[in-house]
Amino acid sequence: MEIIKIVSFAFISLFLVLILRGRRDELAVQLSIAAGALIFLFMVTKITAVMELLQQLALKANIDFVYLNTVFKILGIAYLASFCSEVCRDAGESSLASKVEFGGKILILVLAIPILMGVLNSILKII
Repeated sequence: MEIIKIVSFAFISLFLVLILRGRRDELAVQLSIAAGALIFLFMVTKITAVMELLQQLALKANIDFVYLNTVFKILGIAYLASFCSEVCRDAGESSLASKVEFGGKILILVLAIPILMGVLNSILKII
């Protein structure tokens, strides 16, 4: 099972980070970032498979790819902002983490406007 590999890698990384924390804090943060990036890279193939499946479903349902691409961008922003804010918190910068989360939310709002307009136009056509 892949989750066992991920959890095992995360626990080993956590153990190493805890050993380094207090002695070499900058190295502990770098190791934490590297571990998170490696877990993300391990999951890229799974994310790609899900994206391809959703594209096939959108093609069958005649959904405009602009909306699907926008949803993918929103998911990417959400994951990256969450990852970055957690790294900032690990480094003791909770104020910076909050700013990253705020920026991610604003970017998601900006990207969601065309989808919202499409939904509203569809509702107006029905009425």
